[in-house]
Amino acid sequence: MGFPKTRLRRLRRNETLRRMVRETRVSPDDLIMPLFVRPGAGVKSEIVSMPGNYQFSTVTLVEEAKSIEAAGVPAVVLFGIPEKKDALGTEAYADNAIICRAVEGVKKACPSLCVITDVCLCEYTDHGHCGVVKENRDGVPDVDNDATLDLLVKEALAHARAGADMVAPSDMMDGRVGAIRAALDEDGMSDVPIMAYSAKYASAFYGPFRDAAESPPQFGDRASYQMDPPNAREAMREIALDIEEGADIVMVKPALPYLDIIRRAADRFDAPLAAYHVSGEFAAIKAAAANGWIDERRAALEILTAIRRAGADLILTYWAKEAAKWLTERP
Repeated sequence: MGFPKTRLRRLRRNETLRRMVRETRVSPDDLIMPLFVRPGAGVKSEIVSMPGNYQFSTVTLVEEAKSIEAAGVPAVVLFGIPEKKDALGTEAYADNAIICRAVEGVKKACPSLCVITDVCLCEYTDHGHCGVVKENRDGVPDVDNDATLDLLVKEALAHARAGADMVAPSDMMDGRVGAIRAALDEDGMSDVPIMAYSAKYASAFYGPFRDAAESPPQFGDRASYQMDPPNAREAMREIALDIEEGADIVMVKPALPYLDIIRRAADRFDAPLAAYHVSGEFAAIKAAAANGWIDERRAALEILTAIRRAGADLILTYWAKEAAKWLTERP
């Protein structure tokens, strides 16, 4: 039936009606909060390019984790900044590494909070790349895929032994999910799930994160191992391979420029799908809001809704704690 009998505005008349017929909902249970931990005591240092986010020392990290849990956010993902860096990122897989101490502290204080750890070497290497750097066949320094796998396995095992509920390899090395799954199973930790950064693009939107994690590459870029932004079919191949190798959750990163990839993945794969709303996306809205150009709360919730509408089941976002509070408040 057409106008005037069909009037779609009837169900938009007020907030109650709009809530009743809302097609996509974001819940605090959908959110994961990224956190950064560094050496020191009493550290809570704001990340200038990511207002409202901080580098924490282990004790202040635990206090932040408590407040995140109290807000209703079910999970955090931890990124470590080591006491020292070297070519092989040895602090990434040391038993007493900063990330392992952080996991132990958070799990003791917040046993029901899901603690996920980033498994990558870029924060721990002095060259800032995500693996072992060697010269390739053209004589150019590049990350050696297979040599890196052994170190990623060591890192994942160290985190899981410290009590991590889930490990999240973000390096984009071929075969790393299978290698980590086999090692966890062999070590008696077959119940530890893997959230794989499956379609992680070589994006321009990671700059503030690299400030936060102190991990900018010291030469070149990461295009030889992160995905080329124009490619979509390749993303489906990456996700399929990670599922085949044992990934329990797969991820698309970044989120907003890749909503089409999220949609394709949601339609194609019967596996939980995460999307990472990354630092540059977050910082852009923060900057616009600071200048009075945009309403931060409305923009943030609209973005999170768009990511869910595209098909993501879980969203890693620097707004997680704030958004959880916003979502439980009446408008």
